[in-house]
Amino acid sequence: MFNNSSKILFLMIMMMGSLITVTSNSWLGAWMGLEINLLSFIPLMSDNNNLMSTEASLKYFLVQALASTVLLFAVILLMMKLNMDYNMNSYYEISIILSSLLLKSGAAPFHFWFPNIMEGLSWMNCLLLMTWQKIAPLMLISYINIKMLLMISIILSVIVGSLGGFNQSSLRKLMAFSSINHLGWMLMALIIDKSIWLIYFLMYSFLSFTLTFMFNNFKIFHFNQMFSLFFNSKILKFILFMNFLSLGGLPPFLGFMPKWFVIQQLSMNNQYFILTILLMTTLITLFFYLRICYSAFMLNYYENNWMVNMQMQNFNYIFYLMLSFFSIFGLILISMFYFML
Repeated sequence: MFNNSSKILFLMIMMMGSLITVTSNSWLGAWMGLEINLLSFIPLMSDNNNLMSTEASLKYFLVQALASTVLLFAVILLMMKLNMDYNMNSYYEISIILSSLLLKSGAAPFHFWFPNIMEGLSWMNCLLLMTWQKIAPLMLISYINIKMLLMISIILSVIVGSLGGFNQSSLRKLMAFSSINHLGWMLMALIIDKSIWLIYFLMYSFLSFTLTFMFNNFKIFHFNQMFSLFFNSKILKFILFMNFLSLGGLPPFLGFMPKWFVIQQLSMNNQYFILTILLMTTLITLFFYLRICYSAFMLNYYENNWMVNMQMQNFNYIFYLMLSFFSIFGLILISMFYFML
């Protein structure tokens, strides 16, 4: 439908919309940036090779249009109330704004659209939806100081993200529920400190890119493809599952580092209740990641007898090994530099 140059143009406009939202001085300007971001991402979702992309783009448009309508309605109400009396309580309007932003980012309990839309997208669009499309809503959420509503969303997000990953055979749905779980941690990092949130978001984006790069190159969408595809290369299979554990936050991989920062800050502030919930749900997530990876790490492991032709000619093996090296040994390297300094 669109050629590569058109998609690059839409990608640049999408990034510009997010930057307009982040740098805006008013809620109306932030809403305009979100609309530019939405209307430029819809053409990127269209894919002639994927029949579900049209349905996914329509669902995404309807959900985001609903969230934008609620956001604009709440902003207009807030402006009218502030014009009448500056000292008037505007708790309900700000709560509606926060709810619409949580809907845009896909946080629980407004998460129902996220896994279904992820299932209909290509891996590159999934990566954009999991990473870049969360920047603008999360930055706007950081301006709102309603901790009670945010805490409810954090608890629900980590619970839904951990329990939703059980019995999933689709990798895209598993990544979607993993993203919801990580979003709960990111919202917690936003409450604590924006710099911790930035570190968490960058680490999560890097680990998501490392996995989606592999999935996209070999067109892997379900678990049974992974076990049969890497018959010829045990190293690639081993590295792929190690990256899974890194995304789950298992020490000593790089994915544990941002969670370590959040755990440290919560323990210093004596917020043990929310810390217990975050850790328990992460252990549930690690359980089904380990259940997937355990059989692949065994030496005496049953594999299919037929050979699958791996398309290695288009695969940048050295680049993927470099990404995986930082993902697997990143925390060890950072710890070594810390003690050296």
